[in-house]
Amino acid sequence: MPLKIKDIRKIMEDYAPLRLKESYDNVGLMIGDPDCEVTSILVALDCTMKVIKEAEEKGCNLIITHHPILFKKPNNITTETLQGRKIIELIKKDINIYSSHTNLDSTKGGINDLIMQLLDFRNCEVIEVNHMDAQDKECGIGRFTTLNVPITLEELCEKVKEAFEISSLKYSGEDKQVIEKVAVINGSGNDFLMKAKSLGADCIITGDTSYHYVSDLQEEGICIIDVGHFESEWPGMKIVGKWIGNRIRFMGYSNSVIISTETISPYKYK
Repeated sequence: MPLKIKDIRKIMEDYAPLRLKESYDNVGLMIGDPDCEVTSILVALDCTMKVIKEAEEKGCNLIITHHPILFKKPNNITTETLQGRKIIELIKKDINIYSSHTNLDSTKGGINDLIMQLLDFRNCEVIEVNHMDAQDKECGIGRFTTLNVPITLEELCEKVKEAFEISSLKYSGEDKQVIEKVAVINGSGNDFLMKAKSLGADCIITGDTSYHYVSDLQEEGICIIDVGHFESEWPGMKIVGKWIGNRIRFMGYSNSVIISTETISPYKYK
C-alpha cells in the first residue's frame, strides 16, 4: 500500500497533537488531499516561493513547514497577494502542505526539547504548561533548567553559538555574570519573558526580543541571548525532518524526506 498524505498527517499529529497549539495558531493540513499518494517530502521552516520551486524540482508533492502558510486566513486568494500566489502555485503544481507550529513547540520531544538537547541541558521543566500529553507529561511553551555546573554568560554565548552553528548573536548582560538558571523559548519569546523571570531565570535564550523588554530585564540582572527567530527554530526542524524519515522507514516505506536547501534566514549580517 502506498504512503498517503493522511499517513503523514497521522505521524505528525501523533508526535505533535493539534490540541497542543496556541489559541491564535492554525496548524495541520493547510492545502491538499489526504488520500493523495506521497512522492517525496520536503521539510522547510517557511513555505516561500523558492521552497515551492524546490519541492517541484526535487519531485516532492508534500511540504512540511513549521510556520503555517495560512497563519492568517485570507479573505480571498488571488495573484495580487504573495500569499495568494503561493496558494495558487501549490494547487497548480499538486503540492500538499502541512504545518506543525506551536503544537510542535509545546510537545514533548518538540522544538524546545530538541534545543535543550542540542545545548546538552538536562532535567528540564516546561515554562508555560498548557496541556498534558497521553503519558501525563507536561506540555507547553518554553523550557527551564538549572545547570549542574554554573557558567559565565560569555561561556554560555559560546556554547549557544556552537550548538546552533552560528557565528554571531545578540545578547545583554555582563560577560562574567554567573549563569545557573536558564530559560529557553524558541521563536518569539516576548510573551513568556516575564514567566521565565518569575521562575528565577538568570538568562533567557530566545529567538525574538523587543528592546524595552530586554532593557528592563537587563536592569534587573537577567541576561538575554537572542539567536534570531530563524536560528532558534531551523536546527530543531531539521532534526524533526530526520525523525520523519526514520519513522517512514520504520513503517516500511522508502519515500525520501529532503531537508530544504532553500530555507534560509531573511536577515544578513556583516
